[in-house]
Amino acid sequence: MSWTVGAGLHGQGVLVTGAAGGIGRAVAEAFAACGARVAALDLRADAAAQVVASLPGAGHAPLGFDLRDISEYPKMIASVRASLGNVAVLAHCAAVLLRQDVADVTIDDWDLQHDVNLRATFFLNRAIASELRAQGVSGRIINLASQAWWTGGVEAAVVYAATKGGIVSLTRGLARTYGPAGITVNCVAPGGVDTPMLRSGMSDAAMAAFVDQIPLGRLAKPEDVAGAVVFLASQHAGYITGATLNVSGGQLMY
Repeated sequence: MSWTVGAGLHGQGVLVTGAAGGIGRAVAEAFAACGARVAALDLRADAAAQVVASLPGAGHAPLGFDLRDISEYPKMIASVRASLGNVAVLAHCAAVLLRQDVADVTIDDWDLQHDVNLRATFFLNRAIASELRAQGVSGRIINLASQAWWTGGVEAAVVYAATKGGIVSLTRGLARTYGPAGITVNCVAPGGVDTPMLRSGMSDAAMAAFVDQIPLGRLAKPEDVAGAVVFLASQHAGYITGATLNVSGGQLMY
């Protein structure tokens, strides 16, 4: 085994969803730096193209796609395979967070977060696993949860927390399902990451109180999360599946 950080990733095709977001972009950059070919998927095609233009290496591809459109997943994955040559890793970073009082949550608010965060996770994981089986290769699936899966989140993000708890349970179930095929399915649960998503709707006082709860004394950088994702995709994590990797700076310990 190579003991480089991204062992086994050089030349592999990696699909990164939510690639124009704070964490997603850092994940795409990390995989590209390891020599992987990256398909950067985002709801906005122009944003995906900007990410790809900034990546080191060659063979990357941008993709504008709405993950709620599940019927188009086979066509989308075929496009990724045609662009990259193969698909060995899914790093599923896309998510929607609506901060709102529980009393104000509408059915549409509920459906949007569950459609993007949880429903898409199941169907995309299944589609990628089917692709890996068709290729006759083992592979890696890494989903993104949140510390909210454990804490239940704050009142303004209860629905989001429910979707992230579902992702953890889903990851465990799919790890059991796909393990015999050599496909690992794991989850990264970030704590507070310094991104526009985290900062939206939070006052300076609320942010300061949040950071005070973190033993390391700071918010995570997106790169801190990207390192965990790359580890789970690499050969170093070949015997890890069904795990939820806690990346919260010590704010949670489990």
